[in-house]
Amino acid sequence: MMAINDGPRAIADVSAGTILATVTIAVPPERVFRALTADDQIPLWWGSDELYRTTKHTADVRPGGAWRSEGKGVDGREFHVQGEYLKVEPPHLLVLTWKAPWDGDN
Repeated sequence: MMAINDGPRAIADVSAGTILATVTIAVPPERVFRALTADDQIPLWWGSDELYRTTKHTADVRPGGAWRSEGKGVDGREFHVQGEYLKVEPPHLLVLTWKAPWDGDN
């Protein structure tokens, strides 16, 4: 059983292009799921004023649905990232792709 104060963990498989991340958050799963998927929630937490700030997020939260986040870097340059939802099982599972232009949309 995982303790509530367990720290975040991440495992990256660079050759497969996957990241598995785990963090324990002391709120109901529905609240976390909404924070990760709702258009009005993502700009509230994604980014920091010292690096970049996400200003807009759109998502069709279903398998095959697209998502896109837009924002501005601390230098004022606009950016976006986007992807597709592969698995969606609210409120416990969310699998998605991540494509960024600065990485050749890999």
